[in-house]
Amino acid sequence: MAKKLHIRKDDHVVVVGGKDRGKTGRVLRTEPGRQRVFVEGLNIVKRHQRPRSVKDTQKSAQAGGIIEKEGPIHVSNVMLLDPQDNKPTRVGVRVGGDGKRVRYSKRSGNPIEG
Repeated sequence: MAKKLHIRKDDHVVVVGGKDRGKTGRVLRTEPGRQRVFVEGLNIVKRHQRPRSVKDTQKSAQAGGIIEKEGPIHVSNVMLLDPQDNKPTRVGVRVGGDGKRVRYSKRSGNPIEG
Protein backbone atom coordinates (compact mmCIF):
# COMPACT_ATOMS: atom_id res chain seq x y z
CA MET A 1 0.00 0.00 0.00
CA ALA A 2 1.29 3.42 -0.96
CA LYS A 3 2.08 5.97 1.70
CA LYS A 4 -0.01 9.13 1.60
CA LEU A 5 1.67 12.23 0.16
CA HIS A 6 1.53 15.63 1.87
CA ILE A 7 2.00 17.28 -1.53
CA ARG A 8 -0.96 17.57 -3.89
CA LYS A 9 -1.59 18.67 -7.45
CA ASP A 10 -1.40 22.48 -7.97
CA ASP A 11 0.68 23.00 -4.78
CA HIS A 12 3.64 25.35 -5.08
CA VAL A 13 6.85 23.61 -4.00
CA VAL A 14 10.59 24.25 -3.80
CA VAL A 15 13.15 21.59 -4.67
CA VAL A 16 15.53 20.96 -1.75
CA GLY A 17 17.77 18.34 -3.36
CA GLY A 18 19.09 17.32 -6.75
CA LYS A 19 20.09 19.18 -9.89
CA ASP A 20 17.21 21.69 -9.62
CA ARG A 21 17.82 22.59 -5.96
CA GLY A 22 16.40 25.99 -5.01
CA LYS A 23 13.97 26.24 -7.92
CA THR A 24 10.24 26.52 -7.39
CA GLY A 25 7.27 25.40 -9.40
CA ARG A 26 3.72 24.09 -9.43
CA VAL A 27 2.99 20.37 -9.05
CA LEU A 28 1.47 19.02 -12.27
CA ARG A 29 0.71 15.52 -11.02
CA THR A 30 1.65 13.05 -8.31
CA GLU A 31 2.34 9.33 -8.25
CA PRO A 32 1.69 8.18 -4.67
CA GLY A 33 2.58 4.56 -5.45
CA ARG A 34 6.08 5.55 -6.53
CA GLN A 35 6.38 8.51 -4.10
CA ARG A 36 7.04 10.89 -7.02
CA VAL A 37 5.83 14.33 -8.08
CA PHE A 38 6.09 16.12 -11.43
CA VAL A 39 6.86 19.84 -11.09
CA GLU A 40 6.19 22.31 -13.90
CA GLY A 41 9.41 23.28 -15.69
CA LEU A 42 11.75 21.28 -13.41
CA ASN A 43 13.76 18.08 -13.93
CA ILE A 44 13.43 18.38 -17.70
CA VAL A 45 14.28 15.14 -19.52
CA LYS A 46 14.56 14.46 -23.25
CA ARG A 47 12.56 11.63 -24.77
CA HIS A 48 12.71 10.25 -28.29
CA GLN A 49 9.16 9.95 -29.52
CA ARG A 50 7.81 8.32 -32.64
CA PRO A 51 5.17 10.26 -34.58
CA ARG A 52 1.66 8.96 -33.96
CA SER A 53 -1.31 9.34 -36.25
CA VAL A 54 -4.70 9.36 -34.62
CA LYS A 55 -7.60 7.94 -36.63
CA ASP A 56 -10.14 10.11 -34.84
CA THR A 57 -10.69 13.46 -36.56
CA GLN A 58 -11.22 15.24 -33.22
CA LYS A 59 -7.62 14.80 -32.02
CA SER A 60 -4.51 15.98 -33.81
CA ALA A 61 -1.54 13.72 -34.49
CA GLN A 62 1.41 13.86 -32.11
CA ALA A 63 4.66 15.07 -33.61
CA GLY A 64 7.75 12.91 -33.42
CA GLY A 65 11.35 13.73 -32.63
CA ILE A 66 13.14 14.63 -29.42
CA ILE A 67 10.72 16.19 -26.97
CA GLU A 68 11.43 17.70 -23.57
CA LYS A 69 9.11 17.05 -20.65
CA GLU A 70 9.10 17.07 -16.87
CA GLY A 71 10.56 14.05 -15.15
CA PRO A 72 9.62 12.66 -11.74
CA ILE A 73 11.13 14.01 -8.52
CA HIS A 74 11.02 12.03 -5.29
CA VAL A 75 8.65 13.59 -2.78
CA SER A 76 11.41 13.80 -0.15
CA ASN A 77 13.27 16.26 -2.40
CA VAL A 78 10.49 18.86 -2.47
CA MET A 79 8.96 21.03 0.25
CA LEU A 80 5.70 22.91 0.18
CA LEU A 81 5.94 26.71 0.05
CA ASP A 82 4.19 28.50 2.90
CA PRO A 83 1.47 30.65 1.28
CA GLN A 84 2.06 33.41 3.83
CA ASP A 85 5.79 34.14 3.31
CA ASN A 86 6.81 31.91 0.34
CA LYS A 87 9.36 29.93 2.37
CA PRO A 88 9.62 26.13 2.61
CA THR A 89 7.55 24.52 5.31
CA ARG A 90 6.60 21.12 6.60
CA VAL A 91 2.97 20.08 6.41
CA GLY A 92 0.76 18.98 9.27
CA VAL A 93 -2.79 17.68 9.30
CA ARG A 94 -5.36 18.56 11.93
CA VAL A 95 -9.10 18.18 12.26
CA GLY A 96 -10.99 21.42 11.69
CA GLY A 97 -14.09 22.63 13.52
CA ASP A 98 -16.41 20.94 11.03
CA GLY A 99 -14.67 17.56 11.43
CA LYS A 100 -12.74 17.70 8.15
CA ARG A 101 -9.01 17.13 7.85
CA VAL A 102 -7.14 20.34 7.09
CA ARG A 103 -3.53 20.65 5.96
CA TYR A 104 -1.62 23.43 7.68
CA SER A 105 1.82 25.00 7.52
CA LYS A 106 4.01 24.06 10.47
CA ARG A 107 6.00 27.26 9.87
CA SER A 108 3.13 29.72 10.33
CA GLY A 109 0.28 27.52 11.54
CA ASN A 110 -2.02 28.78 8.79
CA PRO A 111 -4.24 26.37 6.84
CA ILE A 112 -3.24 25.51 3.28
CA GLU A 113 -5.99 25.89 0.70
CA GLY A 114 -6.35 23.16 -1.85
